[in-house]
Amino acid sequence: MRIIAGKHKGRKIELGKEAADIVRPTSDFAREAIFNILIHGKFGQGESFIGKDVLDVFCGTGAFGLEAISRGAKRVLFIDQSRDALTNARYNAMKMNETEAADFMLADATKLGRAKQSYPLIFLDPPYFGKMLEPALKSLHTSGWVDKDSLIIIEHDAKEQVAIPEFFTILDERRYGRAVIKLLKLA
Repeated sequence: MRIIAGKHKGRKIELGKEAADIVRPTSDFAREAIFNILIHGKFGQGESFIGKDVLDVFCGTGAFGLEAISRGAKRVLFIDQSRDALTNARYNAMKMNETEAADFMLADATKLGRAKQSYPLIFLDPPYFGKMLEPALKSLHTSGWVDKDSLIIIEHDAKEQVAIPEFFTILDERRYGRAVIKLLKLA
């Protein structure tokens, strides 16, 4: 896995041994497609994250958030309930000298506390078939992490049945191999 574009283009994203059993990284191909949608697509408006704060939930290696930093995001909050995954994301941010632009939160994304702010761009990539997407989306909504301008990108397996809470609208849906990517906004 590598950073695809921006100031860290080509830098390797490590998957530590301690996190290898619990993290399923998104392919470089799918990540590149997502950022192409954000920069060139009608829903990303090109500037949806540049100079802004981003939220990477179920962060794993931190690939989404680090790609966002590489491409111009101001700060990223990485959230994971696995201490090993969060340590891996922190290690990758440290390797890229981006610890000043990165915050880390050990938390269960399905039971988040009250947010200090909402985020314009949110990535959610939970373990496949873990039934965490719907409760995480509800938690983000009810705890103030999302506002009317937030763009939420979720990933799940193509064979996984995912219920999107009624207060979200699906703007776009794409498939990349096993991965289904959906772009959501508040309804």
